[in-house]
Amino acid sequence: MRMEKALWPHSELKNHVKLARFTSWRVGGPAERLFQPSSKEDLVGFLAALPEREPLTLLGLGSNVLVRDGGVPGTVILTSGLRRLFLEQGRIYVEAGVPCAHVARFCLEHGLSGGEFLAGIPGSFGGALAMNAGAFGGETWDWVEEVETADRHGKVYRRSRCEYQVGYRNVQGPAGECFLAAWLRFAPGDPEAGRWRIRHLLTQRYKTQPMGWPSCGSVFKNPEGEKAGRLIEVCGLKGKRIGLAKISEVHANFILNLGGAQAADIEALICLAQAEVQVRFGIRLEPEVKILGVGGRNETD
Repeated sequence: MRMEKALWPHSELKNHVKLARFTSWRVGGPAERLFQPSSKEDLVGFLAALPEREPLTLLGLGSNVLVRDGGVPGTVILTSGLRRLFLEQGRIYVEAGVPCAHVARFCLEHGLSGGEFLAGIPGSFGGALAMNAGAFGGETWDWVEEVETADRHGKVYRRSRCEYQVGYRNVQGPAGECFLAAWLRFAPGDPEAGRWRIRHLLTQRYKTQPMGWPSCGSVFKNPEGEKAGRLIEVCGLKGKRIGLAKISEVHANFILNLGGAQAADIEALICLAQAEVQVRFGIRLEPEVKILGVGGRNETD
């Protein structure tokens, strides 16, 4: 596939780029092509020129994905260049590539309350929109009034909250569109109280979640009325290793890369946890993490 770079002079299109450095697990094979737009306008222009049959994957900060060792076919778009964040008529406008933690800080700087939970989400806001990411009891779509999206042909839409069905780690809306930005409305609040709440919430997280090794955060969604980590722990899987990947001994819903793990090792632990929980409790754990690409060294025909 050939694309005319002159159309996006400040953006980058490269072939065969390893994705491991773009994911929080630090694993994964190459993207066949990697496009890094420097603006929303460049992204929309790129989509308009992209061949209809080209496989397309969007990647934010890579905090909730497992890229397989064989890499991702087609084009991967890295949205981290979409970083505009400002206050507009009492609402926050935030583009897809802005880290969620930056939105939490922006709320405090402008005397707005309710966004503190975003400090606990390690990904980009586009990813948070796509899965209704949450932390500390708060969820992304609780504060969304409108979103801006684009389809595969580069057509841009402005859609209201009511056009989406939103649930726990699940968002359903018009098919074939990706999130470019959102308008959020928060209530006025006390910035100092907000700072205290963020410090308190992060302190609690540091006490209960593993730190120091690459991970994606929670691997599985919590089944209704249950905690995925508790189910995995009861199955005796805390500390279980495959290769250089390990189920955390601090929190069983975390899988750690101990340094040099393969994506296949991590995926094998995911499958093991699912199988053990299914046998013991009759519950099928649903991954919260999105698995991308094709298999690598452990793939069999």
